[in-house]
Amino acid sequence: MSARRVELFVDPVCPFAWMTSRWLLHAAEVREIEPVYSVMSLSVLNEGRELDPGYRAMLDDSWGPARLAIAIREAEGNEAFSRWYTAWGERYHVGGQNEDRRATAVAALADADLPAELIEAYEPVAGDEIDTALRASHEGATSRVGDEVGTPVISFGEGTAYFGPVVSPAPRGEDAGKLLDALATLASVDGFYELKRSRSGGVDFS
Repeated sequence: MSARRVELFVDPVCPFAWMTSRWLLHAAEVREIEPVYSVMSLSVLNEGRELDPGYRAMLDDSWGPARLAIAIREAEGNEAFSRWYTAWGERYHVGGQNEDRRATAVAALADADLPAELIEAYEPVAGDEIDTALRASHEGATSRVGDEVGTPVISFGEGTAYFGPVVSPAPRGEDAGKLLDALATLASVDGFYELKRSRSGGVDFS
């Protein structure tokens, strides 16, 4: 029996997507699943929206990491994207190397043993092949969940997806497996839409 594909849409700059991606890797250690990472861009999602100037500046600086993620997956495959995303997150989210995102992206390429020239995809270019692929990947998420959510988005099969889970810290061991089982069950219910509670505190990377 082949492992069940579980697709997670992330934006590299989103700390909550990073935490969810760590949970999914932990879940894969105790359940027969194949984690697949795709890109849902907060920059694309918020194009043309009235936003706080600080958040708008952050989003304008977020095209590069998303474009690079797409370039890695297009050129090297999902496993390579997963390696880079892990290296990027360890530096950017956990290590706090977030002042110069491009430099962090370059360092993560080296950490993941990926071609340095992939960084050429980093600079925003509207309408080029990377931009088109990024928007198509983003549409792969919003076509299933709508555009009133952010990242992460999780999918247990074609047409079955929803926002979340938002977790902090990331569950490990059997707790990670039990959360996966519960989410898969929710995804099997056609009429299920959302669960939510107020979040307290910041992101626990421990």
